[in-house]
Amino acid sequence: MSRVFTLKVRAHVYVSGRVQGVFFRTEAQDKAVRRDVTGWVRNLPDGRVEAVFEGEKENVDKLVEFCRRGPQGARVTKVEVSWESSTGEFKNFRIRYRYWRY
Repeated sequence: MSRVFTLKVRAHVYVSGRVQGVFFRTEAQDKAVRRDVTGWVRNLPDGRVEAVFEGEKENVDKLVEFCRRGPQGARVTKVEVSWESSTGEFKNFRIRYRYWRY
């Protein structure tokens, strides 16, 4: 019997441009749920969108690719991605509606 191991990764993403008011968070959540990616997405006070995607590398790559173009109506000018080790801390993917300073 063979075992298949999948590489789990985590991407912390900041997206700049016209990315608020264009359903960026909703589309990111829909795509994440369909690809079994966990984490969160939120708007930042400076106009950027921040997201953390965690899951199989291929699926997380697809979410990062989505961030590079955004939904219809978005104009992405910059995407910053930090690759991190998967923590398994999230049970699902959600939209965060408030920004708290840490």
